[in-house]
Amino acid sequence: MSTPPPGPAEGGERPTGPPTAVVFDADETLLDLRPAVTGALVAVLAEMRRRTPAAAAVRLADLEADWGAVFGALSAAPVQEIRRTALARSLARAGLDEHLDEMAALFFARRFALTRPFPDALPALAALRRRHLLGFATNGNSRAERCGLAGEFAFELYAHENGLPKKPAPEFYAAVVAAAGVPAERIVYVGDSPEHDVVAPQRAGLRAVWLNRLGLPRPAGLSPDAEVSTLAELSDALVKLEPTNA
Repeated sequence: MSTPPPGPAEGGERPTGPPTAVVFDADETLLDLRPAVTGALVAVLAEMRRRTPAAAAVRLADLEADWGAVFGALSAAPVQEIRRTALARSLARAGLDEHLDEMAALFFARRFALTRPFPDALPALAALRRRHLLGFATNGNSRAERCGLAGEFAFELYAHENGLPKKPAPEFYAAVVAAAGVPAERIVYVGDSPEHDVVAPQRAGLRAVWLNRLGLPRPAGLSPDAEVSTLAELSDALVKLEPTNA
């Protein structure tokens, strides 16, 4: 594969030509993940307390902290493996280590049952589909068909399937380009992570839109091709990326 042209983050010229494909990150971009994870942890904690009085002293904050405690060392691992490791740490707090499989099944059942698209997601996808090929490419385990997004995309890519490494590995974005079937410069990647969804796609020759739902200050050196605060703004942002007639 030839080396892609440098993206704006590296000082190269911005690509020209209208975007053909728009590819989305999943969690916190299209999917409102935090309430689903919290609800799943609440269910696990309730079951822990039902099983043993020793869990009475365990708090929801403890279960949330256990994810952070293991994530750094396992960040390259599949999300399901990271979550099981965090749950094992949580269960050990109440001597319930042997119940990991049951608690993990409970967690994932509730997590997927509660995961929903943000209110702006489906209307934005419907509007964009009229002019663009749509893709879904994620590091996580939020499968589109389990999260209210079945049938929305021309292609879906999931890290750790078929040996695909996680973002920000260059191979991830190469797989996006291959799945879209168009040159990298005709693809726009949309997501909430400055590193994974802006800097790394631009290095791979894609264009990038930063979805900044929280209105955070732009990190130093970050130069997205566009920044939006809601997916409702995305259609207009893409139009501005198209060349104007001289």
